[in-house]
Amino acid sequence: MRRYFEIYWLMIRNSLIREMSFKANFILWMVVELLWFLGQVIFLEVLFGYVDHIGDWSKWECVLLVGTHQITSQLFQAFFYVNLSELPDLIRTGRLDLMLLLPVDAQFAVSTRKFGMDNVVNALVGVAIVIFCLCKLHLVPQFHQVALYAVAIAFGVAVHYAVLFGLATVAFWIVRAQGLIYGYYNVFNIARYPDVVFHGTFKVIFSYLIPVIIVANVPARILARALESPWNGLAQLMGASAFVVFATRSFWHFALRRYSSASS
Repeated sequence: MRRYFEIYWLMIRNSLIREMSFKANFILWMVVELLWFLGQVIFLEVLFGYVDHIGDWSKWECVLLVGTHQITSQLFQAFFYVNLSELPDLIRTGRLDLMLLLPVDAQFAVSTRKFGMDNVVNALVGVAIVIFCLCKLHLVPQFHQVALYAVAIAFGVAVHYAVLFGLATVAFWIVRAQGLIYGYYNVFNIARYPDVVFHGTFKVIFSYLIPVIIVANVPARILARALESPWNGLAQLMGASAFVVFATRSFWHFALRRYSSASS
């Protein structure tokens, strides 16, 4: 395990050196993500100019939800998104063969090659928004709430990683899976909406099979609803993340057993 941490630290260090070689691009991406986030907040401001609540969610609870989604999505993009989006190209060009020869787990190798520092900065913006919303709601979360919130965020990142990793693995058969990857990038944005707006089959699918609805709603409820028990939502999130992580890990090994390298 220590060897994996050392390898990952080297990958992060190399990524930071690469990012700092193109400072203008680094700053531009931060600005673009910040503007996208501000657009979501402005949308809520306009929406709540006409309504007082969305289901049982107030205005500042919804903004807290958007901030939570920002934290989860930006951490996911920082650690995994770029790597998974490049997996189809690794398969198509044969560079995956080199990854399979490395003395580390192949899934670890393809998932952790690059790291986005700009996304971490934007995740901190989400943290600031969450704190601001707590002030507006006159809430002071207890230590165990903050701890459970952080745990729920980690499980949310795991859900996004596992689902996208499974979609990228489809490239073993269809070669180019960018459509699936970019499609999921758009789908996971539904996590910024309150869970009460979803109903029926759609809610079941995106709460259990592809559990993107709960990745931001569960941690947001942990902070905003001190009187509610957090355990049911957290158990659902943990169970869903364990399921998709195990399923995509199994799918990856299934794909590797049928992979015969790019040269054959």
